[in-house]
Amino acid sequence: MIGMMILKPVVALAAWTMVMWVWMYATRIPAIGKLPKPTEPGADQGWTGAMLENLLPREIQWKAHNYNHLHEAPTVFYAVCIVLAIIGQGDGLNAKIAWAYVGLRVVHSIWQSTVNKVAGRFLLFALSSVALMALVLHAAIAVF
Repeated sequence: MIGMMILKPVVALAAWTMVMWVWMYATRIPAIGKLPKPTEPGADQGWTGAMLENLLPREIQWKAHNYNHLHEAPTVFYAVCIVLAIIGQGDGLNAKIAWAYVGLRVVHSIWQSTVNKVAGRFLLFALSSVALMALVLHAAIAVF
């Protein structure tokens, strides 16, 4: 079907998000298990991710931060790619840009989850944002 090649990077990014989910919990659950046990009944109920910020090592939290980031700008990626596929514009250059976006987001995830130096992380985010902007522009041109 014409325009459907762009769905491959969509599925790839969704799969990568699940990889980050596994990585996040594979490191977070053992770290939570090492925390001192609350002595007051119910003290461990209703915890949020924000409450864990000061309790878990920052290197553990980096994976959770990235998992959350994969639910922010990529939502625009998913929407615009589906639009491009529906209107038959998801092949060729748009598919290549979509793969570039996915590649940059994967590298961004690995960087944020391991090194997490802000300058490198921002560069990767900015480059992926440029790719996303190109996809949105191409969709807007085609739709309007």
